[in-house]
Amino acid sequence: MHATDEAGKTVSQNDTENQFDVGDRLRLVRQSYGLSQRALAVKAGVTHSLVSLIEKNKVSPSVASLKKILEAINYPLTDFFALSLPPVDQIFFRADELTPLSKGALTLLQVGDAKSHSVQIFHEFYEPGADTGETMLAHEAEEGGVVVAGELEVTVGSQTRILKRGDAYLFNSRLPHRYRNIGTERCEVVSAVTPPYL
Repeated sequence: MHATDEAGKTVSQNDTENQFDVGDRLRLVRQSYGLSQRALAVKAGVTHSLVSLIEKNKVSPSVASLKKILEAINYPLTDFFALSLPPVDQIFFRADELTPLSKGALTLLQVGDAKSHSVQIFHEFYEPGADTGETMLAHEAEEGGVVVAGELEVTVGSQTRILKRGDAYLFNSRLPHRYRNIGTERCEVVSAVTPPYL
């Protein structure tokens, strides 16, 4: 079986079986608030079909979409992933101990439990064509990162730059921003945000 992410990219069911079950968790959270799929969609300003597809694990939501849905019911994204988070006092993390916040064309892995620290660290992977969404992101924080492989188009406010391996960025996250892989190879980024916003 295969699922698709929001960009339409096919995601192997084997890839999702060993991952955090986003669909099942969203369904449980929604039901705990006594909401139908349609009611949650209306509150979040998204389509009913998007909520339905996420709950069936037929689409992998972008972090921005999942955050938007959860914010509609004042449910923190960190709490959403709480059961898969490592112990607060853990210091070292193997690659397979990072917490997946999104999987698919854009894979976002979090180091540790950001809610217990003043910084949020990510290991990010952008497949060719992947981006953070057409809607620009903006939040109360500062963020920066280094491109480890491939290239990434970064837009901050009215400025756009294509960053390649070894290039970096650092800016005030209150400025509208967006990330896109417009290259033909997978892009890898290590980034940090303070204070945590997801």
